[in-house]
Order: sequence, then C-alpha cells, then structure tokens
Amino acid sequence: MLLEIKNLHAGIGGKEILKGINLSIHAGEVHAIMGPNGSGKSTLAAVLAGRDTFTVTNGEVLFNGKNLLALPPEERSHEGLFLGFQYPVEIPGVINVNFMKTAVNEHRKHKNLPPLSAAEYLKLMREKMAIVEMDPTFSARGVNVGFSGGEKKRNEIFQLAMLDPTLAILDETDSGLDVDALRIVAGGVNKLKRPGNSFIVITHYQRLLDYIVPDVVHVLYDGRIIKTAGKELAFEVEQKGYDWLK
Repeated sequence: MLLEIKNLHAGIGGKEILKGINLSIHAGEVHAIMGPNGSGKSTLAAVLAGRDTFTVTNGEVLFNGKNLLALPPEERSHEGLFLGFQYPVEIPGVINVNFMKTAVNEHRKHKNLPPLSAAEYLKLMREKMAIVEMDPTFSARGVNVGFSGGEKKRNEIFQLAMLDPTLAILDETDSGLDVDALRIVAGGVNKLKRPGNSFIVITHYQRLLDYIVPDVVHVLYDGRIIKTAGKELAFEVEQKGYDWLK
C-alpha cells in the first residue's frame, strides 16, 4: 500500500473540515477527488503535504509504511510526496534553474546519491522541460514571476518531472487553464505515469478526467468521502451535480 488514510480529522481555528477521511492508494493508481467548494479537497491536500495552518485532531496517515503526519514537510517531499498547488506562488529573486537544482540535489542527498554535475543537471532539465513543452528560456526567469496561469501550471508539472515523486497530489491543476494548456499539462502528467508512482487529482470538473483517466473516483462532501466508484462516477457528477449523493 502506497498511501493509507484512516479516520483522518483535521481543521483550522477550532473548525473541523475533514470529518473522518478513509482512503487507500496502491502504487500505479490514479485517484480523482471531486467535490463542491468547501468540501475539504484542498484541506486534504494541504494536510498530506504538511501545511501547519491545519491541525490534525484524529486519525493516521501511512505513506510507504511510515507515519506521514510525524514528518515535517521537507521530509515528506524527500520521501516522495509532491503537491501541485491550485495557485502556484511567485518567488521573486529565485531563478528557476537554481531553485530546481537545489531541490533535486537535496532529494539526491536524502537518498545518499552525489549531486548532479552542471552538465548532468542541464541535460535532465532540458529533457523534463520538453515533456511540458516549456520554453527553455524560462529556466533563467524567477520562479513563476510574470508567468501566465498556464505557464505556472506547466512549471508545476516540470517540477514534478524533475523530482520524480512516488505520489503526486495535483490540487485543481485545471483551474484557469484553456483547452490547449490543459492538454499540455495533462499530457505531461500522462507521460510521467509509471507502475511505481501514483497520482491524486483534485478537480471540480470532469473535463480534466478526459485527459488524465482515473482508476478510481471519490466524491468528497462536507469533510467525508461519500461515494467511491470507477471513472463513470465523474460523468454522473458532471450530469447530476452532487446533491443526489447526499
């Protein structure tokens, strides 16, 4: 089992948002999580990534058999967890190429591997940029600074490709994307799928799941997963909304 969530409760400022999440993910699977605004989708992503804004009040999360909740965010990343943000932030003064080189070599250090040489790193970076059809000149720009919404999302998938996590959580990656950008971003994700890694795709809309086809779809409503089924569930939600599942 790659990820196992048992009876997870979490909230902010004394308000409970997650009210008993149970979820199991095996290596190689793609799970989609759908739900209306305020249902707890982004909270779940943030809690798994280790954002300290939220307080876990009950439950456990095992990631590759380790207690994920006991690890600080950087250790969760080193262990193979990646979070793609709904709204990627700009980091002025930090150049893309330097940012990613530091991140990649920190991951290699955790695995007792030597840092990549400049030539090795540039070769890897060019290969991964090609996956998301990113202009190589973006490597010399500040992280997400002046990027369009679509460019920021491409940069997220580029980062995913560089770090090669075992579990990637994509929090509404389709938000604000036009059809062409959606195709490129989703295509990048599909190229990165392999038997040893898994994805959690959080979305409001079925359209993303036309491109990234899930093995399992969950509906999260008012802090609980109220329905789990195959990819056909996404089509039902698109046609009927969420009220019929209450």
